[in-house]
Amino acid sequence: MSDDVRTRVEPPPGTIPVPRGTGAVVRGLVRAARPKQWVKNVLVLAAPAAAGVLLDPAVLLLAAAAFACFCLVASGTYLLNDALDVTADRLHPDKRLRPIADGTVPVALAQGLGLGLLAGGVALGALVGDGRLAIVLAVYVALMQGYTLVFKRLAVIELAIVSSGFVMRAIAGGVATGVAVSTWFLIVTSFASLFIVVGKRHAEHLTLGEEAIRHRPALAEYPPGFLQYVGAVSAAVAIIAYCLWSLIQVASGEVWFELSIIPFTLAILRYALLAAKGHAGAPEEVFLADRTLQVLGVLWAACYAAGVHAG
Repeated sequence: MSDDVRTRVEPPPGTIPVPRGTGAVVRGLVRAARPKQWVKNVLVLAAPAAAGVLLDPAVLLLAAAAFACFCLVASGTYLLNDALDVTADRLHPDKRLRPIADGTVPVALAQGLGLGLLAGGVALGALVGDGRLAIVLAVYVALMQGYTLVFKRLAVIELAIVSSGFVMRAIAGGVATGVAVSTWFLIVTSFASLFIVVGKRHAEHLTLGEEAIRHRPALAEYPPGFLQYVGAVSAAVAIIAYCLWSLIQVASGEVWFELSIIPFTLAILRYALLAAKGHAGAPEEVFLADRTLQVLGVLWAACYAAGVHAG
């Protein structure tokens, strides 16, 4: 065979891949930072939006800063987690193609950049508002690292930790902008987050089969029907809490809040349907792809905004 004829051979699972060029490393770092996941950080807008102050330029700037902080710490967390799990990922049929697992990004580089992003995000948070955002970010980082090292193997606890990541984003928005987070807001956000995480786990069970347990050991602890039960309970609590809160607002004359119950409940049921079919393995992709959910989201936002500004 002539020297100019080259054949690319995929390394067998479990072997240490050959490092790539600088351009490939940079592209790999971008992929490993998972910018698609940043859509979750939009939750930092929830508290100021619920208070009706999001359009204030100063508030919007603080919320944008909180969004940027969470993008930094979230990407740093992904890099550190993938670096820690690199050996197991190289044995996984899909995860072995991740930039760190396939050798595109050196493990040491991923660890260094990951730590830098975490430190940078928390440091930036200390400059936002009164600095309390840095505390929220530090707690989020501690929870996520605890999840990677210990909690992901503990049934039920792992559900609570992952769902807490969504709640921490919502709290961060309130802390950064100086908006008080109500008890009703926390209840709805917490149980809606748990509902979404349980839907993700159920979808993994359906689509990955036996591979799901190797992919996520805690799933072996969940007997048939358990995840559906937890999903039903969390959805019920979220809907009831939202209804009670909306009816309190109606008592003060804002009927738009009462109307917002309809799209909110339908959105919960729509997501439950997608999860039952195994289509909720990646929640952020579900919300970006499902037109019905998007329409319901717009209708809910319109009703809620009308209630806020009518008051």
